[in-house]
This record gives sequence, C-alpha cells and structure tokens, in this order.
Amino acid sequence: MNLLRFHSRINQLVMLLLVGFLAFSISSCKDDDDDDEQVDTPTLYDRVGGTEMVTDPVNGGQIQKGRLTLRAVVDSAGPIIVTDPRLAGDFQILLAELNDGNTSGLAALSKNLTDFFVVATSGGEVGSYTGLNMKDAHDPAINDDRLVSKSTDAEMDAFIEDVGKSLAKNGVTDQALINDLVALLETLRGDIVQE
Repeated sequence: MNLLRFHSRINQLVMLLLVGFLAFSISSCKDDDDDDEQVDTPTLYDRVGGTEMVTDPVNGGQIQKGRLTLRAVVDSAGPIIVTDPRLAGDFQILLAELNDGNTSGLAALSKNLTDFFVVATSGGEVGSYTGLNMKDAHDPAINDDRLVSKSTDAEMDAFIEDVGKSLAKNGVTDQALINDLVALLETLRGDIVQE
C-alpha cells in the first residue's frame, strides 16, 4: 500500500509539474505574441528629432536632432518670454543682467531649460537635468537670486502661449505635437504656479 501511495504522489507531482510547465509555456507564447503586436509609441523627444546625430549649426560638432530642436525653441522663446509685459515681473533680474551686458544668466537658463525639456520629452531616457526641481525653481524664497515674485495662473498661460509662438517660429506646425507639448507644460502648472 505504501508503494501505491508513493506512485500516486509521484504521479501527482509529475502532473503538477506538467501543468505548471504548460501554463508557463502558454503564457510565454502569449507574451511573445504581445511583443510582436506591440508597437512602440515614439516619445515627444523622438517626434521632435530624437537621438539622430546632426551637425550643430551654433557650436559645431555633433548634437542630437531632438536636443537641437528643443534648444532652438528655448532660445527663440527666451526673447519672446522675457519681453512679454505679462511676464515682466518674473524676469526683472535677468533683464537687469542683460541691460548690463551680462548674458551668463540667459545662457544658464537656456541650458537648464533645454536639459529639462530633453529629459521630460524623452521620458527620462535621454540626457540629464541637474537644475532645481520645478517647485523650488519657481519659489522666490528658495531661488531668490533669480525670482522676485511667485507665478500666477495668468503668467503660466502667457508662458505657454509664448512657447507656442516659439514653436511656430521654428516651423513646428503639427497640431498633435503642439498639443502634446502643451499638455507636458500643463503637468508642471502645480509646481510653477505658487500664488
């Protein structure tokens, strides 16, 4: 009887292993099928140029096409934004520096914004951002060497509108892409608007 019970247990164990193996095999095949059918959705970074290397028309050498596009938008948005009377209070320090011939603050802002947008549009897959987080960057109590007041919803709206003008100035006319970039900016509203 013990021998019969032993064989019964072995058969149960073999059956469990067989069922487990079949379940694993079926799920593995299903996962493989899903991978074949899954289409990778390009990131915003991919859609504005991606990681293809191109010649940097400003600094020479090579630059990723996506970074070049974002830098061009940031650089052309800068003058639009800092001279927008609706945003004048936000850029008093930067404008004073520029009036004195000091462009270091503008260069740092351009680099930080470009780095931030590269990371944000690539989902963190490309580049690095070492600046302040958005909440601290827009808090005059923390970033008092750059800001004199907190941002309002109206100022955020003006900023987004000015970025839209810069996109158009750089030939970005794909409405779906513009909508996605605006949606990305809107995700920052809670950190930027502090008044």
